[in-house]
Amino acid sequence: MKKTEQCNASLPNDPPLRAVRAFEAIARLGSISAAALELEISPSAVSHQLKTLEAFLQMPLTERQGRRLILRSEGRDYYRSIRSAFNVLRQATEQVREQSASRQVTISLIPLFGMGWFIPRLRGFLRENPEIDINVVYANHRNYLSDAADISIRFGAGQWSGYRSEKLMSGKMVPVCSRSFIKLHGLLDTPEQLAPLPLLHDEERATWMQWFQSAGVKRPLRSTGPMFEDGLLTLAAVQAGLGCALMREPLIEPYLNSGELVKLFDLAIDDGRDYYLCVRQDNELSPEGLNLQRWLLKEAGN
Repeated sequence: MKKTEQCNASLPNDPPLRAVRAFEAIARLGSISAAALELEISPSAVSHQLKTLEAFLQMPLTERQGRRLILRSEGRDYYRSIRSAFNVLRQATEQVREQSASRQVTISLIPLFGMGWFIPRLRGFLRENPEIDINVVYANHRNYLSDAADISIRFGAGQWSGYRSEKLMSGKMVPVCSRSFIKLHGLLDTPEQLAPLPLLHDEERATWMQWFQSAGVKRPLRSTGPMFEDGLLTLAAVQAGLGCALMREPLIEPYLNSGELVKLFDLAIDDGRDYYLCVRQDNELSPEGLNLQRWLLKEAGN
């Protein structure tokens, strides 16, 4: 047998799939004529497929009772075994068909970016584009693997292999705390007053030292205090009144506007990382994706 023929040949235990499909239709619908109508083939062709399957299994699956064809116990057992497989197949097929028919755009982003900036603005986009379905997924900024998202909002220096990136907004940080923290420690008029208070660290401890140096605070600084893996955890700690943190103002805008959080000083520090709108180099955006891209840039003031 040639190599190509070997590749196309069925495995010894593979059942004849057309025959299995015909039997499933007979068992589900209750007759050969109903199965033939659904499968759009002749009743004789359905009967032939049934005989093919019974020959493969080496046992009868059906029997005649008068003019009716009924399942034998072996047929009922076999139908119960294959029924779930056909249900999974139909559901998977329907899902793919629905996705292909919908005008869907997938965007991946960091949780805090989604909560603090993207989602509060999303209603405006959906109002202008009701026909577009938005699929929002997480992006892990510590390890940006290639993903299936149409658009990625990424945080870093702007260079990712396989992606075109455009700066969306600044990543500069300002010191913030909760309203309850102010009530506990009093108003702060100078950065020197902030230095001895509890400080929270987002990913690293060196950023606060850089901020104090920029503010002209020359006294020795502490690098202690809780450190959190990402901005969302840091935000929760600030809201809980555990201390002050350096956070990116656009992402906490709703909390600043509501008064839940307070910006202590206008002095911002830039660690060289910003937020970028990224698209894959090997895939052109759909018209729906281009709509979302333009909207994101407009909302960010670009």
